[in-house]
Amino acid sequence: MSTLPDLQALLRRPALEVAPRLLGAVLRHGEVAVRICEVEAYDGANDPGSHAYRGRTPRNSVMFGPGGHLYVYFTYGMHHCCNVVCGPEGAASAVLLRAGQVVEGLDVAQVRRPGSSARDLARGPARLCRALAIDLTHDGSDLGGGGALSLELGRAVATDEVRTGPRVGLRHAADRPWRFWIEHDPHVSVYRPAAPRRARTSP
Repeated sequence: MSTLPDLQALLRRPALEVAPRLLGAVLRHGEVAVRICEVEAYDGANDPGSHAYRGRTPRNSVMFGPGGHLYVYFTYGMHHCCNVVCGPEGAASAVLLRAGQVVEGLDVAQVRRPGSSARDLARGPARLCRALAIDLTHDGSDLGGGGALSLELGRAVATDEVRTGPRVGLRHAADRPWRFWIEHDPHVSVYRPAAPRRARTSP
């Protein structure tokens, strides 16, 4: 696994460099650990798909801080998703953790997601957060600070095992191939493009 200086050096780099290197990393929270197999890069002001595209807000402020912190957001009134903030302070880039495999604390994760198979426990960004019990109270957590939440780099995944493609569920800049995943990993989520908005009709 990584040393802290290795992790800090990586997370100072741009999101598109950080994203594929996070494949195979392990995000740990308490008793549960998930090995990451799918991520998406978001490039702040240069990316219409990013929460930070239009600038700082109370919701996205963690993205503007230093790399190595967790940006957590709540979506659709029911799901939490988490991102690793990266790049220099003020750049607001981040990597969404889309899917992974529970490698420790399987019994605990199954209690949190009853009825799910081991394959599906963290197969999708909301499922990943639920398996790890991550919510808005963890927004801004320092992943290298020795707290309950930590990120550990594993051995880099071979380039020929990494695939790229469009990001999931976006209406803007979805075609940028900034989703990265480990080929043939069964824990990678199902790709679903954003549904087109229906045109409004007069009553």
